[in-house]
Amino acid sequence: MINYAPLTERQSEYIKDTNDSWLNVLEGGKRAGKNIINLIAYSMCLEVHPDKLHLVGGVSLGSAKMNIIDSNGFGLLHLFKGRCREGEYQNRDALYIQTVTGEKVVIIAGGGKANDAARIKGNSYGSVYISEVNECHQSFVQEVFDRTLASSKRQLFFDLNPFAPSHWFYRDILDYQDELKINGENEGYNYAHFTIKDNLSISDEILKSVIKTYDKTSLWYQADILGRRVAATGRIYTGYKKQEVVIDRNYIKDNNLKFVEFSIGIDVGGTDATVATLTGFTQQYRDIIELDYYYHKQGKESGYTHDRYAKEIVDKIEEWIRTYPSFLFSTHIFCESADKLFRQALTNELRRRGINITVVPAYKKEGILDRIRLVNILINQGRYKIMRHLVNLIEAIENATWDQKEKDKGEWVRTDDGSYPVDCLDSSEYSIQPFKKRLEV
Repeated sequence: MINYAPLTERQSEYIKDTNDSWLNVLEGGKRAGKNIINLIAYSMCLEVHPDKLHLVGGVSLGSAKMNIIDSNGFGLLHLFKGRCREGEYQNRDALYIQTVTGEKVVIIAGGGKANDAARIKGNSYGSVYISEVNECHQSFVQEVFDRTLASSKRQLFFDLNPFAPSHWFYRDILDYQDELKINGENEGYNYAHFTIKDNLSISDEILKSVIKTYDKTSLWYQADILGRRVAATGRIYTGYKKQEVVIDRNYIKDNNLKFVEFSIGIDVGGTDATVATLTGFTQQYRDIIELDYYYHKQGKESGYTHDRYAKEIVDKIEEWIRTYPSFLFSTHIFCESADKLFRQALTNELRRRGINITVVPAYKKEGILDRIRLVNILINQGRYKIMRHLVNLIEAIENATWDQKEKDKGEWVRTDDGSYPVDCLDSSEYSIQPFKKRLEV
């Protein structure tokens, strides 16, 4: 028998208040249970709503199905198990539900693109539930409001993770609704804010363990854990302290550190820098040390050929072989995945010199945000170190920032405008990311 975590008093109050509210909004941090709470409330709405046609949506059709129809066993398909079926309505994906007030047709739509608004026109909807609403296109959300104007009992349900305060969803919708409510003119507006601490399915032990991996002063923690609307300004690596991260060779000697594995991450620049970073992993993968790098900043008229870069990087590798006796026992090269020709040139140069190290494409499956988060965790845990002579990498760590314009659009994007050597970050991350599981973060 499965034991489900109970709702908190505040969660129960939100669900209760949805019955008399036309606009119901759940905002907050990641893993706060917002989606599950809204699903419970929305299923209660559908059960007794007088209208037949309804709408659910997400940033894409697949996202809407995953978050609302299935939701890992908690979606509408499961809440109405035995009295619903999947099908189509006017060539649109839909869920047919038998309720105490008759059959309901719930159309499923994606809303991340400007032309998605056209796909929900032509119908009047009794109620709507949009998950991750602020990731949907503005025109789609506006159309959602318009398409419910003729409802017998207009009810809208939204959930969202926080974006920058200047985001259009706050500016055009929530800020206005908040103002009306403050003035006592919007009793039908039901808003609640939850964080991971409100999710009773997560034990205190797991919660404490998760929170330890975040720098509590970082924008990341403010947004994802505390669920605050923050602008992506300031440094990315806010846990970085030079006196704790930057080391010299005495650190390795004094702590009697032995390297169990080496990794080389290579970022190939077009008109920017080409960087090959050597990372060493100590016993039990406790310390991750950026030991050395090859760095060449080319310009529009001074770029090297693939063969020349391959030669100079292998020159550096031969230097590392002489410096670290165990280097060839366990070394990997992860090279920019987009440049197949350079990878081949590097492989040929290694083979020509009799160096048996395989060159593989950089691992990018989890995306750049996962790479950034991994380094942030290692810095916060005191495990990430940089040799003092790697001045460009140090500069990059100290000056890396979030791109505010992209954050206003709902994206976490690292600034890449030439104001600091971001190629060093890509290179070092390529050398670390493949070892994530061994690092046990």
